[in-house]
Amino acid sequence: MEKYSQYRDRGSGIAPFFPIPTQPSGLYLPFHIFLFLFRLPILLTVVLSYFFVLQWLPIGSLGKKASLWLILGTPGIWWIDLQIDGVRKGSLARYHETRLPQPGTIIASSLTSPIDALYLAAIFDPIFTASYPSTRLTHRISLFQALLRAFANPQLVPPPNTNLCNLETLIKQHPHRAVVVFPECTTTNGRGILQFSPSLLTSPPRTKIFPISLRYTPGDITSPVPGSYPAFLWNLLSKPTHCIRVRIAESVYNTSQGAAAAPRPQSPNGYNSNFLDTLQDDMASSSDTLLESEEGDGIAPAERKLLDKIADALARLGRVKRVGLGVKEKSDFVRAWSRQRRR
Repeated sequence: MEKYSQYRDRGSGIAPFFPIPTQPSGLYLPFHIFLFLFRLPILLTVVLSYFFVLQWLPIGSLGKKASLWLILGTPGIWWIDLQIDGVRKGSLARYHETRLPQPGTIIASSLTSPIDALYLAAIFDPIFTASYPSTRLTHRISLFQALLRAFANPQLVPPPNTNLCNLETLIKQHPHRAVVVFPECTTTNGRGILQFSPSLLTSPPRTKIFPISLRYTPGDITSPVPGSYPAFLWNLLSKPTHCIRVRIAESVYNTSQGAAAAPRPQSPNGYNSNFLDTLQDDMASSSDTLLESEEGDGIAPAERKLLDKIADALARLGRVKRVGLGVKEKSDFVRAWSRQRRR
């Protein structure tokens, strides 16, 4: 693995793009093969029935959630370990309105597996969005598209002719739904938190943002490598059961908009100013704009503080560390990994 050392975080040595190896079946191999062959047709039937028939019928939110839980239960995803910051076990009912995402709130979720989107849809019935590191705008995607994106190649920029919008507009258009954002923009193996997209910076100041971390046991049902459908299905269907560890942090607010939108100091317009003063200000403004474009994001310190706060919360919830890697590094890793696999 030395040839992939450049895709490890320099500070911690964490490699968030490598697939997690599966434990050998050993003597249980015949049993695992039986489970896989028994569950595969059932899962395909349930998935195709929902996405091609049931989701288009007027079965209501409860009917859709029941169908999604049937999909989750088919491969043995029965155990959900849920913990919420500031809530003791057994006392969730008293804090339901304030500690859990509600319609009109934003969910900033980790992204390691297609199960992430499936679980969030079964619990919160949200709107899913796709984020990119090159823009603050997002575009709305369906649940099926969210599942497929977990196996897709990382994208630095949106596809051509994509209908982009900010989170504030999306919440105004759908006030009775929560909105899910995957700020890492691409999947990992769950061992680190990637650099964030700036899409969360377009959230309204009074809208709650809930960081949610999802981790799996066993951890081999993650999909950090694009196109890993066969390995994912085998790991998912051949094990007797799986556990999802769900952690929800306290909500945060986007308090950066006022600071980021602060007007630049204006030069006095009168006898005390001259053409050279105005020219100097214009040159400084142009230099700042150029510097921001060269740095790639132009994120103000207050905005960076908000992104860091959410990223730190996801790292704490998942008991992992933040890494200095992002979508660009994963794109390079995927190309190197694909070349090695073809040899």
